[in-house]
Amino acid sequence: MSSSPSSSSSYSSNISPFTRALLAGALAGTTVDLSLYPIDTLKTRLQSSTGFAASGGFRGIYAGVGSVLIGSAPGAALFFVTYEGFKSQLQLLRKADTGRESGGRDKARGLSKSVDHMLAASAGEIAACAVRVPTEVIKQRAQAAQQPSSIAVLRFILARRSDIGVVGVWREMYRGWGITIMREVPFTAIQFPLWEGMKAWRRRQTAQSEVSALESGAFGSVAGAVAAALTTPLDVLKTRLMLAQKRQSAASMTVEIWRTSGPRAFLSGIGPRVMWISAGGAIFLGTYQWAYNSMIDIT
Repeated sequence: MSSSPSSSSSYSSNISPFTRALLAGALAGTTVDLSLYPIDTLKTRLQSSTGFAASGGFRGIYAGVGSVLIGSAPGAALFFVTYEGFKSQLQLLRKADTGRESGGRDKARGLSKSVDHMLAASAGEIAACAVRVPTEVIKQRAQAAQQPSSIAVLRFILARRSDIGVVGVWREMYRGWGITIMREVPFTAIQFPLWEGMKAWRRRQTAQSEVSALESGAFGSVAGAVAAALTTPLDVLKTRLMLAQKRQSAASMTVEIWRTSGPRAFLSGIGPRVMWISAGGAIFLGTYQWAYNSMIDIT
């Protein structure tokens, strides 16, 4: 696919596309999460039901960073491995489909590139959430000052095994899984087609096979800001579910937020979220493109 870093030039490299996606994704995920962690902490505290000050205010803005150090690299690597692999397979299916159609028609049966990117990004997010959700649960509870550190949160959850059993601990670690998927899939369905579309436009303008890391970062920033703003209500809901003392359904939590805080609560933290993800999109996708392009040049 022309819009993928794994273009025809990749075949000149001894590093497989799988390995490039794995390593570039791990580097990108760790870089962005550590760089912007303080903003993420402030956003979490703004969305907490106990209020910004009670959740820690501006104190201890690196609380919970330990879980990010462990979870960022594998989560991001899993996302990009799935994304690139899924996208390549969709491309092959689309080409085979159009080849069967006389004249190469790509309307009724073929998948457009934008749909390819939406489906591939959605699959990547679902896979990444296997690592991301437990990391988020531990991180956000530490950020909201429920426990002093990531390890303290983990110990607290594991200590409940005698009361709720192993299955209960597992469910506690994956609390908010459903709403996280509900947030991440729409987010990536907006962000990645925009990012890929802007990269394709730039390649047409420059007649180059790949965009630079700087260009990729700029496009990632714009795409991330748009997606972040549109999915803020889902992010608020996810944060409240993960911070709640008892398990609740997404529907009951939605009703509770509406009744107790009003509709404006669903936009809580939109400023920090858009700023954080816009900057994060630049760092994340810029770093990914830089690492991916660098490995293409290795022969």
